[in-house]
Amino acid sequence: MSGTRGKGNFLLRFLSAALLLSAGLAVDPLAARADSMALWHIVHESCVPHAEAGEGPKPCEDVDLARGEAEGVAILKDLHGMWQMLAIPTRRITGVEDPQMLAPDAPNVFAGAWKAKALLEDRLRRSLPRESVALTINSKWARSQDQFHVHVDCLVKSVAEKLDDYRSALDDRWRAMTVALNGRMYFARRLYSTDLSDAEPLKLLAGGLEGAKDHMDAYSLAAVGATFGGKPGFILETAVST
Repeated sequence: MSGTRGKGNFLLRFLSAALLLSAGLAVDPLAARADSMALWHIVHESCVPHAEAGEGPKPCEDVDLARGEAEGVAILKDLHGMWQMLAIPTRRITGVEDPQMLAPDAPNVFAGAWKAKALLEDRLRRSLPRESVALTINSKWARSQDQFHVHVDCLVKSVAEKLDDYRSALDDRWRAMTVALNGRMYFARRLYSTDLSDAEPLKLLAGGLEGAKDHMDAYSLAAVGATFGGKPGFILETAVST
């Protein structure tokens, strides 16, 4: 872990642990502690050069450089688990707290992460309803890698059922949820979007939840696929240190 704080100070240390079946690192945990830049080295030194040379994206699953390396996104298979993926910007960006992610030219990593749903489906050999897939980023204090990355994984069935029951209570503003998920409380909001290509969850968090912009390092964030009145969207959830 790249930072430590008292456990009592957090409503949530691992948002992914509460919401997902698993959300491991793309490298061995022991190695990650020794090299917090492992993800960056993989993407910058291997995936991007291979893609630019026309040699394919390996060791990544995909590298999207359509908007250039500054706004590109690489998809890397997580070594832990059978299907989990990581979406990683091809630009050097530290994490949720990095101001580059709030800039106008920020890479839309969440949109890239949602595209990786197809890779999960390929490995599972079946299609997945959007409500069963979640995209998650941890706070600065709950990660071991210092390169921005979004976990792409399947949602725990019990959590998916609770969110399905709760979605009618959501609107376009961040509000404290009145029910707990796996014993933890969150702020949540509704977002209409098919694939997040027209919306950026981190910017919605920074601009919509009071105090968030000045303390982004303390926030974890998830975007869970959803449908509202027949329209595709996402449930955005966040937890913050107190």
